[in-house]
Amino acid sequence: MTVTIKDVAREAQVSVATVSRALNGQGNVAEAVRQRVQEVADRLRYMPHHAARSLSSRRTRTIGVVLPEVYGEFFSELIYGIDQVAREHALHLLVSSYHGDPREQGDALRSMRGRVDGLLVMSPYDDGDGHLAAALEVLPDAVLISSQLGKPGQRQIGIDNHAGARAMVTHLVSLGHRRIAFISGPSGNHEAAERMRGYRDALAELLPGATPEVLQGDFREASGEQAAQTLLAGASLPDAVFAANDMMALGCLSAFNAAGVAVPNDIAVAGFDDIPLARYVPPGLTTMRMDIAALGADAMRRLLAPAVDGQAEDNLRQPQLVVRASTCGARASPDSS
Repeated sequence: MTVTIKDVAREAQVSVATVSRALNGQGNVAEAVRQRVQEVADRLRYMPHHAARSLSSRRTRTIGVVLPEVYGEFFSELIYGIDQVAREHALHLLVSSYHGDPREQGDALRSMRGRVDGLLVMSPYDDGDGHLAAALEVLPDAVLISSQLGKPGQRQIGIDNHAGARAMVTHLVSLGHRRIAFISGPSGNHEAAERMRGYRDALAELLPGATPEVLQGDFREASGEQAAQTLLAGASLPDAVFAANDMMALGCLSAFNAAGVAVPNDIAVAGFDDIPLARYVPPGLTTMRMDIAALGADAMRRLLAPAVDGQAEDNLRQPQLVVRASTCGARASPDSS
């Protein structure tokens, strides 16, 4: 049953007008009342209509895009790919982010109702309170990107992060590296967990006696730099460090360069994603190529294609190893990208 603004008003014991002002952020509402209204709206999973659809076509010609972040080259590339396909179909984008916070994700999704004809949602984080699942029940057609969530029949697209991480560890072992450290992504993030699982599985298979060395990261450059500082403070450096994304790997490179540590002669460095900057830093970064823009474009095409009732689309794309100088030095094969 659809929850209405009247239901929220009745439960919060305020007027409909007060609910409207509280949820729209208007200033003439006491903070205690605003919090009570928001708590009731969250508990009831209320999703307000923010805009009427066109009376002639009942379409907004707008696609909602909800992402964990909009900062950094990864998300710029993803939005670029989505936007290229949207422009081909004379569609506009409404973009929002939730910074990995499930509650903010619920707010972002609720804000899309009535404003968009469809949704692209990147949701690699856990959905413990069911915000995403509840939103997908009443929101327009959606395609999930890099998510393990979704209702039966939900269309999804993502990356085989586990296989990609295994491939990178295999590459590092093939170069003779035996002590390989790993910088993980944020906790609760499905992609980060799959990359760490791939690292651990490959290490156990290829180097049965090796001990995993995991340093906590959060997918940002600063955490990669901090991880490198931790390694530099240790008794000895590992042979190689594999960061769960390129931004952390670039932070590593910066810290090692500042400390006078030569990459790859003193330590090899590898990342994951192949953001555009990866090929231009000195030394060029060995990484797993996801073709981020193509991922966004494919998700958009999937959203625009007719859905098949009851049939889920769960397409995992295989990342490709790109070998550059950060693991092989002068021996690296030329990068054709």
